[in-house]
Amino acid sequence: MDLNKIYVGHALEVLKTFPESSVNTCITSPPYWGLRDYKTNPAQWQDGWVGELGAEPNFNQYINHLCDVFDEVKRVLKDDGTCWVNIGDTYGGSSLNSSYRVKAKGETSFLNSVDHLQKVAHTRGKYSKSLLLIPFRFAIEMMNRGWTVRNVIIWQKPNATPQSVKDRFTVDFEYLFFFSKTKKYYFEQQLEPIKQSTYNRCKTGCGINKGANYQGLNKKNFERIQKRILDGTIAGRNKRTVWQIATHAYHGAHFAVFPPALIETPIKSCCPEGGIVLDPFIGSGTTAIVAEKLNRNWIGIELNHEYTKLAEERIAQIK
Repeated sequence: MDLNKIYVGHALEVLKTFPESSVNTCITSPPYWGLRDYKTNPAQWQDGWVGELGAEPNFNQYINHLCDVFDEVKRVLKDDGTCWVNIGDTYGGSSLNSSYRVKAKGETSFLNSVDHLQKVAHTRGKYSKSLLLIPFRFAIEMMNRGWTVRNVIIWQKPNATPQSVKDRFTVDFEYLFFFSKTKKYYFEQQLEPIKQSTYNRCKTGCGINKGANYQGLNKKNFERIQKRILDGTIAGRNKRTVWQIATHAYHGAHFAVFPPALIETPIKSCCPEGGIVLDPFIGSGTTAIVAEKLNRNWIGIELNHEYTKLAEERIAQIK
């Protein structure tokens, strides 16, 4: 297993060639179900896997295929390893064209048959206008396969793209799931700045006389914490689970790039310096770029040759 390299191929098949317990953490954003055509069009895989990941005729099959990949990820993770997955949701639609965008302008479908397309449209039409809750269906199946769900991070996008809908609210966030292989795992606590309002309350002793039990602490311990905040002994508070991070533009062919800031915290918290970060759907190479900057090794897998070239060019630039 070579480090700091992108392996070109199907994630499931490439992962099977990697040794067990060799990677510190996995951070990735797999193709979402029924949203995009990545133009990879691999051969038909076992168990009726037609076309690329995300093009299955129903979301249950997509989730099974996706979790098959993460079964292999779990095998190659060290016992104290973790896994971070950014995955978005999908709305059910009522028609083939509006509910499943499978055609590029002037091109025919990338799927193998019109019949397969119609099955997809039927599945999504069954849940017309409803969120399909794909991220949570995925997380539950991961739990069923032995993963521990440690956090659900909300990635809130302050520059989210406006939506034309008028009968619901604009969706401006995605999910980032934090899984661990075992109950005990490598984790370095990440702190965020203490708000000025907290310092102001500590200066006035606010909350000390509100009773013997305040936020689970007795009065003496609560007063001691306030003093430690004021003298700088406590430098920050434990990082929260709503992360406000703007989307990141990349002027290349890949249209689903997650921002570097989104994966800095997972890498810092779950991979020691010199450790190995795995991304089985590395796309345009953002995971590798952040890992390089943070002095971590990395391994990527990508099925699309064009994306691989783009990723290698980006990585070469930062080197």
